[in-house]
Amino acid sequence: MKTDASKFMNPYAAGVLLGIVLFAAFALTHSGLGASGAISRIEASMVATVAQSHVDRVGYLAAMAGGDRHALDHSSVMMLLGTLLGGALSARLHRRQKLEVIAGPGVGKAKRLALAVLGGLIMGYGARLARGCTSGQALSGGAVLSLGSWAFMFSVFLGAYALAWFVRRLWN
Repeated sequence: MKTDASKFMNPYAAGVLLGIVLFAAFALTHSGLGASGAISRIEASMVATVAQSHVDRVGYLAAMAGGDRHALDHSSVMMLLGTLLGGALSARLHRRQKLEVIAGPGVGKAKRLALAVLGGLIMGYGARLARGCTSGQALSGGAVLSLGSWAFMFSVFLGAYALAWFVRRLWN
């Protein structure tokens, strides 16, 4: 599958803009970029809607939505919504918005979707276990020169390259 590079932003300009957005996030919200914290807050809000007493008893949930606190009243939730809306608006403005499932010749659409859901669940669990997602680790942690974040990202890339060798036949 070939893509037309002229339809996308220059990667160096995009990197500079991402750096500006990251700096603005640190300056305005006193935290960096990342999605898992906002997703956890959305989950806590959903649980609080049906079982507030459970939220009040579980320390992890209570810190976000216990008592009279509302889990959605946090800058990370607004940042996640802004990211989703901004991405959708950009795709629409640049005529790149379409519903599709891209799968290799050895993988059907149903299997591709099942593997994507499974991978998402594993990554979500890993993000909670690691107390942060890859975007938070790579962008925010890397920007403040956190040794753990840099070690994490090198491990992610090494792991991805190692795994790619085993699954490359599915995409050729």
